[in-house]
Amino acid sequence: MLSERMLTAVVRQCTNNYLRLKPTDEARVPAPTPGQRYMLYMHVPFCERLCPYCSFNRFPFAEERARPYFANMRKEMYMLKDLGYDFDSLYVGGGTPTIMIDELCDTIDLAKEEFSIKEVSSETNPNHLIPAYLDKLQGRVDRLSVGVQSFDDDLLKQMDRYDKYGSGRETLERIGEASPYFTSLNVDMIFNFPAQTEEVLFSDIERVVESGTSQTTFYPLMASPSVARSLARTVGRVDYSRERRFYEIISQVLAGGDDPLFEFGSAWTFNKISDARSAVKSGSADSSRAMIDEYVVDYEEYPAIGSGGITYLGNSLYVNTFSVNDYNKAIENDRMSLMGKTTFSKRDRMRYRFMMQLFGLRLDKRAWERDFGCTVEAGLPVEMAFMKASGAFDRDTPDELTLTPKGRYLMVVMMRQFFIGVNNLRDQARAALVGEERELIFGE
Repeated sequence: MLSERMLTAVVRQCTNNYLRLKPTDEARVPAPTPGQRYMLYMHVPFCERLCPYCSFNRFPFAEERARPYFANMRKEMYMLKDLGYDFDSLYVGGGTPTIMIDELCDTIDLAKEEFSIKEVSSETNPNHLIPAYLDKLQGRVDRLSVGVQSFDDDLLKQMDRYDKYGSGRETLERIGEASPYFTSLNVDMIFNFPAQTEEVLFSDIERVVESGTSQTTFYPLMASPSVARSLARTVGRVDYSRERRFYEIISQVLAGGDDPLFEFGSAWTFNKISDARSAVKSGSADSSRAMIDEYVVDYEEYPAIGSGGITYLGNSLYVNTFSVNDYNKAIENDRMSLMGKTTFSKRDRMRYRFMMQLFGLRLDKRAWERDFGCTVEAGLPVEMAFMKASGAFDRDTPDELTLTPKGRYLMVVMMRQFFIGVNNLRDQARAALVGEERELIFGE
C-alpha cells in the first residue's frame, strides 16, 4: 500500500540522517538523572553457529574468549554503580546469553545483589531448553525468550538451524517442558521468509498455540545491507509486498474474533489472555503490560554493557566496540568500551518517543507535553497529519493516542525500518574489526 511505501522511505531517510556514528574517547557514559527509571541491557556476543539473518554483534563461541568476557561484564556493572545507577530491570541479549550457563548465573546474581532488580529477561536457543539449564535459570530469570523463528523443518534447514537446534517437533516439545519454569516464556518467530507460504505460516501459528507458551513475538524479516547477501544466498530475497497480508493472518488468528486466545502486547507481541489475567490477579505482573523484547517501550533510557551494546541516555546514543578483544582491554584499563556516539536533536527525540510509545500501543499525550513543552500535534505536525490521513488512530483524545489495526501494521513497518537503520549502525561499528575477529565474521 502507498502509505507503507511512503513510511518505509521516510523512516529510512530519517535513520540514515541521525544514526551515524562519530568517534568518541569518553571513558564513561553520563551519570544518571535523579528520579529516572533505568533498565540495564547486557550483551553476550557468542553463538555456537552464526545465523545468516542476524545483524547483532556475535562471534563463534570459544571458552577462552567467553570466560574473561563475562568477568569483565561484571566489572563493568561496578562502573555503572560507581556512577550512581540503579536498575529495576535487567535484559540479557545476544548472541546466546545461555552459552555458558554458570557464568550467566553468576552475572545475574551479582546484578541482583548490587541493584534493585525486580525482573530479569534473557534470550536463549531451543537446544538450551533442557533440565540442566532450566534448573539454574529458574528463580533467576522471570521471562525467557526462545529464538524459534519457525517450526517448519524446511525453513529451519534453510536457516542452518535444523542440525544446530533440532526439528520443529523437538523444539515444540522442549517449549512445553520449559514453560513451567518461568513467569513468562516467549516464543520468538519470524514471518515473511521468501520460502514461507501462507500454509507454512498458518502451521507455525498453530504450533505456537499448541506449545502452550504465554507469549509470542512475530518479527518481520529485516534485510539490512549487512545480511542481505547471506539472506539471498540461504533463504532468498525478501518480498515486502507480502508482509501486510502475513501480518494480518497472524493478528487475526492469534488476537482476532470474539474469543481470542491472545491479546496485543505491542504491535508484534501477543500475550496469552488467560496467563496475562492470572498474573495480574496474583500481582506478579504489571496490569498494563507483560515484559516484552522491545524494552525500549518501557524504558526510554538505558545503559548497555558488553561488546556491541547500544546505550541511549538523554540526547545521546553510544555504541560499545564490537571487538571482544578491545572490550576486554578497555574494561581491564578501567574504561568503558565506548567507540562511537551520535547525538539526537529535540525533533529526533520526539520522533523516537512517538514511534516507541505507539509501537507499545499507546502514546501518553500528557507526559509528552510535560517532557517536550509542546503538544504532539505541534511537535510533529507532519507525522500526525500522515498518521491521521492513513487511518492509524483509534483514540485521539487530550490524554492519549491508540491505534487501529491499520495503525498497528504501520508501526510494524516503522519499527522494521528503524531496526534496519540500527543494524546499519551496527555495521558501522563492525567495520572497525581487524585481524582474527574480522575473519571470524567476514571470512578471509
